[in-house]
Amino acid sequence: MVRGVTAVLTIAGSDSSGGAGIQADLKTFSAFQCYGTSVVTALTAQNTTGVQAIHGVPPDFVVQQIQSVLDDIDIRGIKTGMLFDSANTKAVASTLKEHFESNGRVPLVCDPVCVSTSGHVLLQPEAISTMVDELFPLAQLITPNKQEAKLLLKARSLRSDITSLHDMLVAVQNLLTLGPEAVLLKGGHVNVSIDDIKSVTAPDGASVEVNYDFFLGENMEVLQTAKASVAEDLVVDVLCQRDVKTIMLYPRPRLQSRSTHGTGCTLSAALACALGNGIPLTEAAAQATSFTHLGIETAAPIGKGFGPLNHLHSASRFVLQPRTPGNPYPLTQKLIRSTARLWKEYVQHDFVVQLGTGTLKRSSFIHFIKQDYHYLKYYARAYALLASKSHDFASILAASKIVLHISSESAMHTSFCAQWGITAEELETTPESPATTAYGAFLIDTGLQGDTTKLLMTLAACLLGYGEVGLWLKREAKKSNSWVTWEGNPYLKWMEGYSGEDYQNAVKLGLETIEARAAADPPSPSRYDEWMIVWEKCVRLERGFWDMAMDLS
Repeated sequence: MVRGVTAVLTIAGSDSSGGAGIQADLKTFSAFQCYGTSVVTALTAQNTTGVQAIHGVPPDFVVQQIQSVLDDIDIRGIKTGMLFDSANTKAVASTLKEHFESNGRVPLVCDPVCVSTSGHVLLQPEAISTMVDELFPLAQLITPNKQEAKLLLKARSLRSDITSLHDMLVAVQNLLTLGPEAVLLKGGHVNVSIDDIKSVTAPDGASVEVNYDFFLGENMEVLQTAKASVAEDLVVDVLCQRDVKTIMLYPRPRLQSRSTHGTGCTLSAALACALGNGIPLTEAAAQATSFTHLGIETAAPIGKGFGPLNHLHSASRFVLQPRTPGNPYPLTQKLIRSTARLWKEYVQHDFVVQLGTGTLKRSSFIHFIKQDYHYLKYYARAYALLASKSHDFASILAASKIVLHISSESAMHTSFCAQWGITAEELETTPESPATTAYGAFLIDTGLQGDTTKLLMTLAACLLGYGEVGLWLKREAKKSNSWVTWEGNPYLKWMEGYSGEDYQNAVKLGLETIEARAAADPPSPSRYDEWMIVWEKCVRLERGFWDMAMDLS
């Protein structure tokens, strides 16, 4: 085995259709770049429409399989799935306990598979007590769904009603009393809204924290689309850990899909990989839920019933997630998230705030407009350079359209100057500031280096940032008792220009160009790092441009 590769073990049933069980687990292990090993507890005659038959593996042979793997390979993470009956469950638990006592514990994720999606019983009723009494105390994490949680809670005469998000919070705390170190209660069968998340309170003095990875972050309004808007119907997984007062929520939009066969297997397998790699549980849960969600969203229909996930959705994408209806702009979102503090300093700069209140000094705005006029020449040349580097008419047209938008934008600058008594000659002859020349030179220099997507990174910060500023000011102005002065603001025309339909259409066109190129030619990690450096530098240059206007330098 290659040194440094994490080896993980699945102890579960075999799915003849390949979508669940050890087949799904091994695909997931590969997607997480882990070495997969397996112990088969039962054979199934199974497809996307249901389970036709199950043949249990003798307990002695289950033990032999486990010992064979553990005696030879340094296993860093283990997951259990379908264990079939009490005898097999006891065999698995006793063998793992003996191994842990001799060799130390490794992360064990127990997916208490009881009933299939089609309703077929996958765990004999008498095995539930064995699982709770003997296997759960060994587990770092159990991952029941609603139906499995109800069975487990009923078996111990605990409250088992799970119809709301609050019920889920109560349930995870009760499930924690069954012995595991943590519980991740899957919420696929509970309807939750964003308002439910905002208003929920944790029982018994615990606090609630929400992971918002599937929602646009602050200062990302420019990425909002109708398809990517906050869904009313959400799926929320709930994580509760022993001796940790904070309960974590992992919400995401509910997908209307029939590609859900093996969802629980995939999630628990992803968790075993992340935990086996030493990733903290809260982050492991975030990675696993995201991986599983995208597996559903990007799956192709297979079979006549509930088809399998796409387990390899990220294998050929290097550092980027695929574009989906829920996240059509994965590259841009990742760029903004990675520079969140700097991005906020740019799009909510004091220059912008004072412009919104109408209190910005006239001299600062005129200085900015003059310099921005010169900068737009560089910007237009860079987009023209992008058009010259394009290899198809669609790309040439997209770049050319933005050049036309830049021309219209420069006309707005000219009209502003005329409004305040600045002639076209004065505008043209105003010397460039060092900030303008530095930024413009960087655009052209990057464009001449050959990578068209790298050139797009230099252009994106300006295009998207001004679009975000326009939308932010417009949204704030609509609030009651707003700090933004809209009517009567001396800079209203500027705000209307960047929040208006024409400029926002240019933003959408730019976003589509960026994402389409990245999807057609996914970057390697090193190439993405180059893009990231360019993006961050341009965001800094944009912030510096506002600074220049305020300092009149």
